[in-house]
Amino acid sequence: MSTETSKVVELVNDKESVIIRTEMAAMGVKARAAAQTLARTPTKQKDAGLLCAAMVIRANAGDILEANAKDMVAAKAKGLSGALLDRLLLDDARIEAMAKGIEAVAALADPVGSVITEWDRPNGLHIERRRTPLGTIGIIYESRPNVTADAAALCLKSGNAAILRGGSEAQHSNRAIHDALVEGFLASNLPEASVQLVTTTNRAAVGEMLQGLDGAIDVIVPRGGKSLVARVQADARVPVFAHLEGVCHVYVHGAADLAMAKDIVINAKMRRTGVCGSAETLLVDEACAATHLAPLVKALLEAGCEVRGDEATRAVDARVVAANEIDWSTEYLDAIIAVRVVKGLEAAITHISTYGSHHTEAIVTADQKAADTFFDGLDSAILLHNASTQFADGGEFGMGAEIGIATGKFHARGPVGVEQLTSFKYVVRGSGQIRP
Repeated sequence: MSTETSKVVELVNDKESVIIRTEMAAMGVKARAAAQTLARTPTKQKDAGLLCAAMVIRANAGDILEANAKDMVAAKAKGLSGALLDRLLLDDARIEAMAKGIEAVAALADPVGSVITEWDRPNGLHIERRRTPLGTIGIIYESRPNVTADAAALCLKSGNAAILRGGSEAQHSNRAIHDALVEGFLASNLPEASVQLVTTTNRAAVGEMLQGLDGAIDVIVPRGGKSLVARVQADARVPVFAHLEGVCHVYVHGAADLAMAKDIVINAKMRRTGVCGSAETLLVDEACAATHLAPLVKALLEAGCEVRGDEATRAVDARVVAANEIDWSTEYLDAIIAVRVVKGLEAAITHISTYGSHHTEAIVTADQKAADTFFDGLDSAILLHNASTQFADGGEFGMGAEIGIATGKFHARGPVGVEQLTSFKYVVRGSGQIRP
């Protein structure tokens, strides 16, 4: 490239950056105004907007599917993995699930203004701690277009404005869903800027969001791969609800029922391999390995799952591939699982603590004491006893939907629903008290 050409390209890029910065700043101003309105919007009006949005999504199903088909063609041409294609795909059932998810959020109790706790002081002051919206929430996500609907619904219900930036691979789907949401919200006289979608695919827009849009964004929620979350955590100048990768484990304890273990393991891995709650590692206690390991490995292989195992696992089936050190900390998001035999409960806890991502872990056992020790010994956001890791989902928790599974330790942890999208303030009532 010649020097003159380089200068022209640089000028074009600079001009585009200025345009993006200006457009994003304008979105921030609109979001701040919408957030102020939503913080005082009555529950009935918010719920009406959500129900209208669900209705419009159903009515616009054809347009949404047509938009999704464009994204799928482009994604296949780019060679996206099967797991990512599954995340991107919409069909009639998934659109109906999207609409039902919005309706489920509408049916939830409104957290805004609810009193968390209250008490009286000896001087007669009455103090309340009340839930209040966070303000404007920036959500940066990849692949899954249903996040557009889930995030918008949760933010609206909790009295927050939302600025959404989906991945370029789902741009047509996200726009179609966003159009339906806005139509539903406007029908209930809610601010048009209640939920805004960043339509440019230029990554400079993400950078502007991470800087906070001149104080307009109060928190960032990243939902996507490890590289996305790492960038957000490194560059954000506003608080972040971190959703790290889901290196989830199923531990089959020595007192596990084999039939139950088999059902849970297959479901945890194979129900949907591309979700963050999919099991990536199976640990089998040496106390039951003689009876449980081979059947579990065979069931996984017959279900179409590649098994990467340690020496003991390879010994029970020639089809098992040798696992390496990287496998124990890998989120495959595919029909692949790492399998290891461990020397008891404490060894399982040590393995998970060493290689896990603090997302979701399950123990299969008939021994309640062992389950309690498992729960006490691990610090993951979600722990399950005799249940599949695929239950790591806000909808399954009764939250209607979720923005993501927060794996950090501050403010929000686990499924991020309407309550997690609020903060609190203190309301103090007196009768003329003054401080001596």
